[in-house]
Amino acid sequence: MAHAYTPGLKVTEGMTIQKRRRLPLEGEVLVETGVSVKAEDVVAKADLPGNVQLLNVANLLSISPEEIEEYMLKQTGEKILENEIIASTKGIFGLFKSQARSPIDGTIEAVSDVTGQVILREPPIPVEVKAYTDGTITETIPNEGVTVETYGTYVQGIFGVGGETLGDLVVVVDSPSDNLRVEQILPEHKGKIIVGGSLVATDAIQKAVEIGVHGIIAGGIDDADLRQLLGYELGVAITGSEELGITLVITEGFGSIAMADRTFALLKAREGMKTSINGATQIRAGVVRPEIVIPFVSDGKDIDSDVSEGTLEIGSSVRVIREPHFGKLGYVTELPIELQQLETEAEVRVLQVEFEDGKKTTLPRANVEAIEIG
Repeated sequence: MAHAYTPGLKVTEGMTIQKRRRLPLEGEVLVETGVSVKAEDVVAKADLPGNVQLLNVANLLSISPEEIEEYMLKQTGEKILENEIIASTKGIFGLFKSQARSPIDGTIEAVSDVTGQVILREPPIPVEVKAYTDGTITETIPNEGVTVETYGTYVQGIFGVGGETLGDLVVVVDSPSDNLRVEQILPEHKGKIIVGGSLVATDAIQKAVEIGVHGIIAGGIDDADLRQLLGYELGVAITGSEELGITLVITEGFGSIAMADRTFALLKAREGMKTSINGATQIRAGVVRPEIVIPFVSDGKDIDSDVSEGTLEIGSSVRVIREPHFGKLGYVTELPIELQQLETEAEVRVLQVEFEDGKKTTLPRANVEAIEIG
């Protein structure tokens, strides 16, 4: 049987999931291999060096730079408090002293007798890395981080914004084709991950932020609503660092696109379960997909699809990732071996896709991604 390989989106009922949790710099790992952890547990921590500020003490005291050490009251490495005097002249008969005060809490980093400046370091910034999902520590990397392994449902979206968050899953629409409306978002959804249908608009997102909803999963979003939400035009850079007060995971694409029936049914079946989501997305080199992780206890083994990741064959489910059919779902009906010429005169490998409405079209294989169903 003919087959091909293409980037794939996972929509998997049950599989073994491994998440590497690493610090941005060397620090301390707080757990050991084999320990069970909760998503909220801190597994590693470190201190980022505080910001640096320069204080021109020589100018403040009206002295030459080479004299600075003589007038320093605090030495390199010593802690200082905001507004504390760190250098002073002796004055005349103890009067008319010139003083230099610290503008921050922190420490003396260095004193320069060349420039007459003192380098002040603000207090370190604590950084904590949480487990992200309930599971077991299967690996520890000294001073760096851990690997958390769990078994559960795993769904990748096509686009997202906002970072990692956690909450119980609540489905608030009746079908995957329903828009998520403002009146469906209730006070009891505070701290939850809510699931919409075909479209989530700005007003619904703002209502969710006001209530304290942790995340929204929906089929589509309009680019105008996204631009209004962010306050700027989103480029090709990786998302996930936005401070919106909420995380969005879009499963299908831009516009009013119904969530795939399989995805909606799977999320509906997991309603009420503890869910971790991450909106981080990068669609160019080094692809990063937004994700939904729903861990659960199972006596069975991995029930993921027998089809290898990224494999296409006749009957494979796919999603189009380029215009003019962006976001449409279908399945592969033909995989021609020979190259075919496009309107641009480029020769590429193609495939034929039949969409859910029965229409067929031929597309470059690079214009689709496999949807892996477990």
